[in-house]
Amino acid sequence: MPRTLVVTIVVACALFMENMDSTIIATSLPAIGIDLKQDPVDLKLAFTAYLLSLAIFIPISGWCADRFGARVVFRAAIIVFTIGSICCGLSSSLGEFVAARALQGMGGAMMSPIGRLVLLRSVPKSELLRAFAMLSIPALIGPILGPPVGGFITTYAHWRWIFWINVPIGIIGVILVTLFIPNIKEEAVRPLDKLGFFLSGIGLSTLIFGTTIIGKGLLPPLVVWGLVGLGAALIVLYLLHARRAPHPIIDLSLLRIATFRTNIFGGFLFRLGTGSVPFLLPLMLQIGFGLSAFQSGLLTFCSALGALVMKTTAPPILRRFGFRTILTYNALLSAALLACFGLFTAATSHVVIIAVLLCAGFFRSLQFTSLVSIAYADVEKERMSRATSFVAVSQQLSIASGVAISAFVLEVMREIRGTSELVASDFSMAFAIIALIAAASSLVHRRLPADAGAELTGRRS
Repeated sequence: MPRTLVVTIVVACALFMENMDSTIIATSLPAIGIDLKQDPVDLKLAFTAYLLSLAIFIPISGWCADRFGARVVFRAAIIVFTIGSICCGLSSSLGEFVAARALQGMGGAMMSPIGRLVLLRSVPKSELLRAFAMLSIPALIGPILGPPVGGFITTYAHWRWIFWINVPIGIIGVILVTLFIPNIKEEAVRPLDKLGFFLSGIGLSTLIFGTTIIGKGLLPPLVVWGLVGLGAALIVLYLLHARRAPHPIIDLSLLRIATFRTNIFGGFLFRLGTGSVPFLLPLMLQIGFGLSAFQSGLLTFCSALGALVMKTTAPPILRRFGFRTILTYNALLSAALLACFGLFTAATSHVVIIAVLLCAGFFRSLQFTSLVSIAYADVEKERMSRATSFVAVSQQLSIASGVAISAFVLEVMREIRGTSELVASDFSMAFAIIALIAAASSLVHRRLPADAGAELTGRRS
């Protein structure tokens, strides 16, 4: 078996644990809320804590890989993620659960960017699109199994087991990484931008955390708005710092590359809309429609199944139509299917729901594959570690923002009705808003050159 294929499979299997965990917890939120005596909507803090931890630590992932080697850091990330999973299963309060999710995020922060970095430094650009598609196939097994497995465990056992099953997976991952992942690192490592790490990490975390808890009464209003203001001020300071720093931790000069820029700005809008689906859809099916966690999981896994089917067809589709056409029009199609989620009712046939979810998963995954591939089309090899960190930060921030916005919409709808209960119609408005945001990404992608990414697909101009 070619070494490139072996490395791709090992990285994908290590990411299996992280992908499966994110979809399992979404299905189990109502049960976790009951056990911890919390409103399920308030459990968005668990989503946000995980994503914010990623946003803080992802920027230094590239530097750590250059300094200590990809194998050492990747293996440590799996160990930290596994310990965080154990702590999640032992949590008895919302505070403990959020802290454990943050620990998981520290481990998850290193997995995806370093896995991509290994491939980017090992695979020729002409084979990069196929490698990324292959990387996603085993990783998608997690989202496919996550909803039904999480629903089954939550319904017939206990939600805590959805975290404890990560332990054997983590042990296997550590063994595989030790045996097969090369310890790639740079001979000349750039200095760590400590001031940039502080400004970006604290700024991003305080801004999004403050935004998430607005109106929840968890802290006095003055403190909440103080966090938002502090976060915004620190981000502005980082932008000023990055223009002068010789080695900024988040290299903003990469935005001068058109193909990279479309991933950051267009991808941010698209993921902000679609990234809230794992939060909204299980809540709608269980709280809005009265389904059990297991029934909800059996339905939602269809979206990941559609994504898995797409992975084998992405390269020929992109070769035929090109990145600009696919990214522009597929964003609109994916957004339209996302808006259809809000039209579901308790009386909607499950056959119809499954069909829509399959189609949505197919086209949404095509968009993700196109975005992650086009990002590195024109990036120089020596800047790859900074590029993977930048992309990963943007991805996680967009998903965190999507969860916060969709949860805010649900809270506003409850306030308008003057009740504390969620009803199915509340989700219709939430899906409509996030679909509009996802559709707006097409305005960014249509500015790409017609031959953008031609080297990746082998497509002639």
